[in-house]
Amino acid sequence: MALKNRKEMDPRYMWDLSHIYPTRDAWEKAYQEAEALTNQIPPLAGTLGASADSLLHALDTIFAASRAMMPVYLYASLNKSGDQGDSEAQELEARAINLLVKGSTAVSFAEPEILAIPEETLAAYLQDERLATYRQYIRNVTRARSHTLDAERERMLAMLGDAAESPSNSFDMLEAVDITFPEITGENDEKVALTHGNFGVFRESKDRRVRREAFETYFGEFRKYQNTLAAMYAGSVKFDCYYAKVRNFDSALSRALFASNVPVSVYDSLVEAIHDGLPTMRRYLDLRRRVLGLEELHLYDLYAPMVDDIDFKMPYEDAQDLVKKALAPLGEEYTALLDKAFQGKWIDVYENHGKTTGAFSCGVYGVHPYVLLNYTDTLDDAFTLAHELGHALHSYKSSETQDYVNHDYHILVAEVASTVNEVLLTKYLLSVETDSRRRAYILNHFLEGFRTTVFRQTLFAEFERRAHEMYESGTPLTAQSLSAEYHALNDLYYAGAVNDETMDIEWARIPHFYNAFYVYQYATGFCSAVAIANDILTTGDASRYLRFLTTGGSDYPLEELKIAGVDLTKPDTVESALKVFSETLDEMEKVLGK
Repeated sequence: MALKNRKEMDPRYMWDLSHIYPTRDAWEKAYQEAEALTNQIPPLAGTLGASADSLLHALDTIFAASRAMMPVYLYASLNKSGDQGDSEAQELEARAINLLVKGSTAVSFAEPEILAIPEETLAAYLQDERLATYRQYIRNVTRARSHTLDAERERMLAMLGDAAESPSNSFDMLEAVDITFPEITGENDEKVALTHGNFGVFRESKDRRVRREAFETYFGEFRKYQNTLAAMYAGSVKFDCYYAKVRNFDSALSRALFASNVPVSVYDSLVEAIHDGLPTMRRYLDLRRRVLGLEELHLYDLYAPMVDDIDFKMPYEDAQDLVKKALAPLGEEYTALLDKAFQGKWIDVYENHGKTTGAFSCGVYGVHPYVLLNYTDTLDDAFTLAHELGHALHSYKSSETQDYVNHDYHILVAEVASTVNEVLLTKYLLSVETDSRRRAYILNHFLEGFRTTVFRQTLFAEFERRAHEMYESGTPLTAQSLSAEYHALNDLYYAGAVNDETMDIEWARIPHFYNAFYVYQYATGFCSAVAIANDILTTGDASRYLRFLTTGGSDYPLEELKIAGVDLTKPDTVESALKVFSETLDEMEKVLGK
């Protein structure tokens, strides 16, 4: 059955972007106003160091322009996410990106000027309470002193912003719009059109032939475009390395982590801990092989349910009820916000032709967050709903508590709130389920959370690092070289399983690779979330965690996590999570034994 076009979808299950702007004319007016505010920035050049008043006026003007620009961009981007092929949405987004680039270029003088203010003078300025809202921002600017260029070179780098988005934009268009998949034969010998959305369903099929055919068909299409995809990803890597070099960083990795004030040692520690945990992963894979009754476990068998004939269909309305019950330990206010999200048309639920694949949450300051799903009525989709609502309510609480300057949380903490919700959902399901087979199903889902979010995302993180190191050392990034690296990592992480060449091309379909060194934070976030959720359920007190949700970007992420009781500078958090993985595997073996 072919996917519906966007205009054919039921509006009850679509987000309402009119909450941002009621009409396109209103968007146009906001665009003009944001552009006018942006035009007020260049005349401020040369004034920031004159006095505390001058610094305050300049920062007020700059952030007022930013606050005006962001909803203009987000409205356009969210419209396009609903249908990548919508030419009007494409035009709006292109104009909005141009405006952002104009704003970035206009403000490029600011940070060099702040750095030019003598440290004693700047410290005196910051005693002025009117500048209190900007203290963390200025602290971050001065921390980057050795990586900030003069005003003219900063302006030139800012002008590159639009061009630097080309690899990512090209990937989005190729993956979401231009690539289509042939039909495959389903479990009942029916012909079914394969899509990004239902691929996740077919890879969980109990019929091994269907799983294999879905994998070979899906990744086979990406292999047809492997050289184009390699060229696009190489372009992204080159921009990463270029920016790192001109800003005097040791590597693209150190530049990416610097933004959140995270030492490279945290990244290294994660990889080392996961490598130490690979024997437990091998034990899990062997259990999966035995339970599935296979002589050899292939990579296309990794998502198949280990417990047959468990009916865990999850219509969207049932998922809403389940998520509310599971997240009740977070308190009545949190539950009320969930109702607000469900009833307030924050969520775009079902797949349509041209819709962005996967799922995401997007905060809009002064309005509310939006959530995109591609819901297919599975328990996994209920977990995705809980996950994205974790992001959404984190954004909501931060925006509600912090001013615009400090509302946006860092990437490192972005995956914590989402995964706390997933862990609480798992724990709730285990607390109410008495049937051993259904418990085994839930335990398997939790184990898969570890495999896909801790181990697999760390594999992705290693791949990103290797790809950037290859380019930095002069090795060409081709489809062949990238696939060879990916194959080697699959050998390492899935030792004991058959490493099918079909999966060598998987790197080509990961959109997060165009936002370099993001994915490791899924792994640290999951490990942090396991610790936080266990603490909430053990103590019955969610107050520290709820306070963490309000911090936004008011401090560095490692410090914010300490509010919730997590210290990622020490190996304890990851090691404790891997212990939970091993204990859950023990329980799974016992339950299956029954």
